[in-house]
Amino acid sequence: MITVTKSFLPDIEEYFALIRKVWESGHLTNHGPLVNELEEKIKDYLGVKYFYYVNNGTIALQIAIKALGLSGEVITTPFSYVATTSCLVWESCTPVFADIDPETLTIDPAKIEAAITPRTTAILATHVYGIPCDVARIEEIAKRHNLRVIYDAAHAFGVTINNSSVLNYGDISTLSFHATKLFHTVEGGGIATNDRELARRISYMRNFGHNGPEDFFGVGINGKSSEFHAAMGLCLLPHLGQVLAKRKLLSEKYETLLKEENVNISRPKIGDEVAYNYSYFPILFESEAEMLTVKNRLAAYNIHTRRYFYPSLNTLNYVAPQSCPVSEDVSTRVLCLPLYPDLTEQEVSRIVRKIAFE
Repeated sequence: MITVTKSFLPDIEEYFALIRKVWESGHLTNHGPLVNELEEKIKDYLGVKYFYYVNNGTIALQIAIKALGLSGEVITTPFSYVATTSCLVWESCTPVFADIDPETLTIDPAKIEAAITPRTTAILATHVYGIPCDVARIEEIAKRHNLRVIYDAAHAFGVTINNSSVLNYGDISTLSFHATKLFHTVEGGGIATNDRELARRISYMRNFGHNGPEDFFGVGINGKSSEFHAAMGLCLLPHLGQVLAKRKLLSEKYETLLKEENVNISRPKIGDEVAYNYSYFPILFESEAEMLTVKNRLAAYNIHTRRYFYPSLNTLNYVAPQSCPVSEDVSTRVLCLPLYPDLTEQEVSRIVRKIAFE
């Protein structure tokens, strides 16, 4: 069986070496030494000013919304994982969907501009598959209309634009360290900002609002993670170079073979200024029928793929109906192929052969 993804795991003895430290210290959670070490190392690796490790990427988004004090309408993308929309609804904001660019599949700045109303307070955009949004145009729009910007960077760990971390754009960026991500802590997430005041709010909001054991800055939530999860992250960080190199190798193998076989698909566009992380390998077919034919054929050979993202979020039953024809079309035709470090080049060749021939 070939799965659509598989978590990278370090040598178990590397993990046990850190877990023994947990046993020795007795410090299991509540900002222990491994959590603090992981935060510092991730902050340095990503090149951001402030970074906070939390227990998942959804909580990261919810804290970001709270820290910015958002209300009213928030313009967002219909082409993302459901958490991008559900967090807004959960936090009593109204999602207003701006359709996507048909080449990059990220939110279209022109559609953002058209969706702004007097009730708009922010933009929540996703770096889809780790492909950066048009951050320069979004920043210009946000400044002109006095809007805050959150980037859902769940897929964008390590991505840079012109040698600067993609996380350095917007007011806040959030990350997911779920087990399926290229860098993971089994479960986990992160919040990055370069704003000192926002950093202060985030720091107390993720810990019930605490300012010391008997005082509170304000409202908070339990966004902490444990030493056991941090240990996994600390074990994985030294291996990131080889993880990224293997993902790049496999992605380039897919590209080469799909062209050689003249498979009638397209791929999202990634700009030359982007240093990409190869977090996913999405392909787009000419029609939903073609996509489903290939998906079912691969499944028959125990090769598992994923319709990621489907459905278009503007069609969810808990949001007001809004038309996003590009996202609605793309979401029916896109398919993510298997991609993970343990996948072999021979398996990639097998997958492409099954795509190309019945």
